[in-house]
Amino acid sequence: MENLIVYNKAYSVAMEVFEVSRSFPKEEIYSLTDQIRRSSRSICANIGEAYRKRKYPKNFISKLTDADGECTETLVHLSFAKDCGYLNETKYLDLRSKYLEVGKMLGSIINKPENFIVTN
Repeated sequence: MENLIVYNKAYSVAMEVFEVSRSFPKEEIYSLTDQIRRSSRSICANIGEAYRKRKYPKNFISKLTDADGECTETLVHLSFAKDCGYLNETKYLDLRSKYLEVGKMLGSIINKPENFIVTN
């Protein structure tokens, strides 16, 4: 899975989310901080699971769809972080752009899974 560009991009931006979320207020530790870290990491985990299920097209697509859903959830959490004043506009737009790119890549794979499916 480490050879998948989408996995590497998702992992890299999840690490960025981890770093910026370190500065979120303590009262957010069990809500926004935990949720944004979980959803950003879950994208990578679902891509990893999908990669292992490439022999089973429906399972492969299902796990990628889960990854895409987690990507959208992360975007929502980023919006809350910005609107609550925990992220400045520049960092928000940077992270948002990266997650939109990950989402587009996932959508491309979901729409053309035959390029990734193992057939033996």
